[in-house]
Amino acid sequence: MSRPSRLVLGCSPVARTVVDAVKSRPGSLHVVSEARSRVESLRESGVDATHDDPTDSETYPEWATEVVVAGPDPETNLAAARAARDRFPAALLVAYAGSDPAPDVIEQLHTVADRVIDPHGALATAVVDLLRGTDATRVARLLRVLRNVDGPLAVVMHDNPDPDAIASALALARIADQVDVDATPCYFGEISHQENQAMVNLLDLELTVLSPGTDMSDYAGIALVDHSRPGVNDGLSPDTRIDIAIDHHPPRAPVEARCLDLRSGVGATSTLLTHYLRRLQIEPDTRLATALLFGIRIDTKDFSREVSEADFEAAAFLCEHADHSLLDRVESPSMGPEVLDTLARAIRNREVRGDALATNVGSIRDRDALAQAADHLLGMEGVTVSLVYGYMNETIYVSGRARGTDVDLGETLREAFGTIGSAGGHADMAGAQIQMGILSDENVESAAALASQVTEAVSGRFYETLETAPSTSPYDDGEIALEYPFE
Repeated sequence: MSRPSRLVLGCSPVARTVVDAVKSRPGSLHVVSEARSRVESLRESGVDATHDDPTDSETYPEWATEVVVAGPDPETNLAAARAARDRFPAALLVAYAGSDPAPDVIEQLHTVADRVIDPHGALATAVVDLLRGTDATRVARLLRVLRNVDGPLAVVMHDNPDPDAIASALALARIADQVDVDATPCYFGEISHQENQAMVNLLDLELTVLSPGTDMSDYAGIALVDHSRPGVNDGLSPDTRIDIAIDHHPPRAPVEARCLDLRSGVGATSTLLTHYLRRLQIEPDTRLATALLFGIRIDTKDFSREVSEADFEAAAFLCEHADHSLLDRVESPSMGPEVLDTLARAIRNREVRGDALATNVGSIRDRDALAQAADHLLGMEGVTVSLVYGYMNETIYVSGRARGTDVDLGETLREAFGTIGSAGGHADMAGAQIQMGILSDENVESAAALASQVTEAVSGRFYETLETAPSTSPYDDGEIALEYPFE
């Protein structure tokens, strides 16, 4: 990942605070100011500074990833911001409005800069906060990639998306809109879980359903949220070129994208997207805030699983904007008879070996009932891994959950069923699909015989693979935030 190159234009108390705060950080720093004495003082302290007009782009260095416009005069700052945007279109640009700015100047600054610091609403520390460490690099990288998308962007969730994936897609689309990129939240599969359906219906969300084999050439860019590998847990071709991938569960294998933000230190991808919104001072509307808060609560099991300080901070911010009465309605959908019946059969047919449970529920009508049953069974005493499966339309559907274990469930299911079907997911939540035809070429004489064959094929492979199951991702103790330029 390239080191940041910072450019500060102008000389004001804000500019001095920014320079003092970032001059010792990794990367380069250059200052352009009309104040000769200030420039000489900066040079004496080892800062690369130029005494010249900050509105003249010819005085700028060849390259900048972060630009701070921080002169005292509002009109000069506006001219400098425009010049910097023309010279460095992909840079993160923060503009200080100056002393006593006119409303129209602030309005025009908002059309040029990624963030405007109004002296009546913020202090110099707000600029320093935005430029802090890797946060600034992530924000700048995401904006740079978005600006280079020359056309509509497809924000692809994983198959049969959950609230975290849905909310993350909505948030990334909102950020894309900030830089005039038309983004479409979309997914393959279906949304069948009652809570997920309630979220989409009650929040009146506009999502696009993609069919297998959909021609993605109509989109100028592809972003993945809540997963990171095309063709794994989504309907994209494995060789699809990815521009952006944001996920809170780094994969075991390397991932290529123009912008990667894969961090295992948070409980939900919604937390990462909320962080971007806050850094860019994008205030979420009620619908987006409610969706993001729900996504965080679901993926952290109401802040009881893989939760971090960042999840609490994001939730606290979202609480101010969310509709809590609507959230209560989303979180309390009725459990239909199909789900209850599936759960009863799952409990009755369960087989437990050690701390792992597997159960065949037989013929099903609602595949999402498997996921709900797997969630419930994980709450049984002594169970840390649950696998529930059933079949319909000549296909076996498998849903797994894990908690408090070193087993990477996504990789385990891929190893167990990848050669006879499709499988994948996260370390604690995964699934698989297997065509019935692979089980036997012989005619099945009865429903009981079919159930026995399915159990042998699925539970047998599952328990055998668990004995040598891969542990959680090798990236789980850190993060990945890299770029692969494709050139």
